[in-house]
Amino acid sequence: MSELRIPKRMTTALVNSLTAGVVPRIGLEHIAVGRRPEVEAILRDMENIAEGGAAFKLITGKFGSGKSFLLQIIRNYAMDREFVVADADLSPERRLVGTKGQGLSTYRELMSHLSTRTRPDGGALEVILQKWIFTLQQTVMQEKNYTPDHPQLGEEVEKRIYAVASEMRGLVHGFDFAKVLASYWNGHKLAEDDLKQDALRWLRGEFATRTEARKALGVGVIIDDDNWYDYMKLWAEFTAAIGYKGLLLFIDEGVNLYKITNSISRQSNYEKLLTMFNDTMQGKAEHLGIFLGGTPQFVEDGRRGLFSYEALRSRLVAGRYGAAGVNNYTGPIIALDMLSHEEILVLLQKLRDIHALHYGYTAALTQEQLVHFMEEAVGRLGADELLTAREVVRDFMDLLHTLHQHPEMSFEKLVGERTTTKNEDSGDNELDGFLAEFEL
Repeated sequence: MSELRIPKRMTTALVNSLTAGVVPRIGLEHIAVGRRPEVEAILRDMENIAEGGAAFKLITGKFGSGKSFLLQIIRNYAMDREFVVADADLSPERRLVGTKGQGLSTYRELMSHLSTRTRPDGGALEVILQKWIFTLQQTVMQEKNYTPDHPQLGEEVEKRIYAVASEMRGLVHGFDFAKVLASYWNGHKLAEDDLKQDALRWLRGEFATRTEARKALGVGVIIDDDNWYDYMKLWAEFTAAIGYKGLLLFIDEGVNLYKITNSISRQSNYEKLLTMFNDTMQGKAEHLGIFLGGTPQFVEDGRRGLFSYEALRSRLVAGRYGAAGVNNYTGPIIALDMLSHEEILVLLQKLRDIHALHYGYTAALTQEQLVHFMEEAVGRLGADELLTAREVVRDFMDLLHTLHQHPEMSFEKLVGERTTTKNEDSGDNELDGFLAEFEL
């Protein structure tokens, strides 16, 4: 226990989030268990993205199985590897396309959560642009041996900014994207904050009309429901051009597309998802990764799920050998298996120690008591429910809180006395006995 060193800010986030049954944004590495092959497969995809490729992954699993956790930990890994990341949860107000601006709402959510290693909590749009300009200035000063007040410095920086912008012009909507980037630079150079803010508003998708955009920036288009994904591809190219490895999008709660009652609207969203899939798989997008989380029902339901859209079903369905019960992590779908009993036990150990560190006491729960807690959870919920572990983690955090706040209460009084097993009478290891009794 004395060897555990985690900042208070991090233990606070972990304890509060896990108590509420949500995935913490920070500190995930301290509670991560299992998922090694899944993580390794996605890290390989990230290496390809850094080299100019693209990737699309569907992360599927039951509610509480760890989809959001896996997406969040991959997000953190990506930032450490110099990727720009953005995440959003789909909802009735946020879809891929919609008649009431739901697609644009998703874009705005992604842009508000744009993050980098130095700005991990979102809001990194202006930071990225400022870092780009500062890096160009430093490069020019080193190459040309200019001082910060050299009269030619601004001109040389401007040339390089337009060089990057010109590469964008060959892409769909690239000309207007480049023009807005140039407007931001001019606002920075001339200290015109209004021009800078107008450029940022346009890039965040906040202009309501083309007339407004033309008046402020001289561009005749705006980011809207129909074209927001094209601009995500531009952002991926741009981030790679200015020194990052690429852009990764983490979109969770895909089940909200499955819940769309109007079949035409639902099919339109699936069609947009097909476009995203094809672009990443066929090399039409570069430096872009898309990771979508959803339930097996969202994917496999033949009436309303992704498999109801034949073009997606034919691309996503497992092949003859992948459907034989052997996990294949290189395909477009990563189906999360349940955590093993050993992994759950390790997780409980970590939570016990973090809770004690956070509240400043010595952890008292023994290994035997942790195993007993698992036995009770299996008996109460059933083995199938145990390892889709959100409720189990919440129950365990509740137990830790109760024991800490009420020292007069005992573990046995709250959880119940443990029944002696045959294995323990014979001197066998108690954990081995438990794991032998409860098998997946």
